[in-house]
Amino acid sequence: MAVKIAITGFGGRMGRALAEAVTGSEAAQLSGAIVRPGSSLVGADAGEVAGLGRCGLAIVDRLEDAEFDVLIDFSAPAATLANAAYCAQHGRPIVIGTTGFEAAQKAELRERAAAAPLCLASNFSTGVNLCFNLLETAARVLGDDVDIEIVEAHHRHKVDAPSGTALSMGEVVADTLGRDLQQVAVYGREGQTGARDRDTIGFATVRGGDVVGEHTVMFLADGERVEITHKASSRLSFARGAVRAALWLMGDAHGGDRAPGHYDMRDVLGL
Repeated sequence: MAVKIAITGFGGRMGRALAEAVTGSEAAQLSGAIVRPGSSLVGADAGEVAGLGRCGLAIVDRLEDAEFDVLIDFSAPAATLANAAYCAQHGRPIVIGTTGFEAAQKAELRERAAAAPLCLASNFSTGVNLCFNLLETAARVLGDDVDIEIVEAHHRHKVDAPSGTALSMGEVVADTLGRDLQQVAVYGREGQTGARDRDTIGFATVRGGDVVGEHTVMFLADGERVEITHKASSRLSFARGAVRAALWLMGDAHGGDRAPGHYDMRDVLGL
């Protein structure tokens, strides 16, 4: 039997990509499409809104009105926290791709994971999660003998910066080198900044056009540099990963037997 998946933020670009990924999976069924309260899309056919053809599923603006085994949430921090609380209360797994959380909000999500499985990732792309492993290797081999800079680019509509993926990349590198990212991160430079501190990890942000997502981590030494880059050309790469995570949270037999806990995409991929 197909796993019933509901999607929040259904009216957005990512919501439509998720709908395409769910309907394209033989193991999943689109069972809920949720938008913000009062949206003009309420009552519309979810398939038509997603450009997939009429499917008979009406869009709703309350999570309580959706039927689902697993919720996929790519919305905003405040909405995601409320949705995670609902899922924890009802023992439903949730996949979270929302970014821009503060430390206290992340801690709250970890508390919710004690009641129901929760998969939180800054990026659900298989390639990006492979890059996390490559970054660990590069940081371990190159160590403290290089300068590290992270450059990311996204479309003009992205509201948080640096991206959650860029921050995750920075955390992977910092953790491998035994550094605290909050202490060594430098977010942009201007004016007379002085010589670069070797321990810092720099971030640069580009916003414009319709760039889906590009990330490059540079390890710069005298005479050479190593760059690890990921470029996404379609949101479907993220959406398919999120659906894969939703199915994984349901357990091997799709019986809801994945233990409550806080997971990420590398757990899903076995990395």
